[in-house]
Amino acid sequence: MANAKCESCKFFDEHKVNGAAAQHDEGLCRFNPPVNQPGPDAHGLWPVVGATDWCGHYMLEMTAAE
Repeated sequence: MANAKCESCKFFDEHKVNGAAAQHDEGLCRFNPPVNQPGPDAHGLWPVVGATDWCGHYMLEMTAAE
């Protein structure tokens, strides 16, 4: 379970593909749908997670391909 951290998950989006810059080691968790916002004009937001964070969804087959 040493790899049980967000940065090794295939659902971790570190923003390097779209040219955006993440602060520190943060990224977006794309495992679940975006969180709804209270206003009708607001957009949903993906949860922000740290690269060394982890959750209960971790399984070896969900790790990012290297």
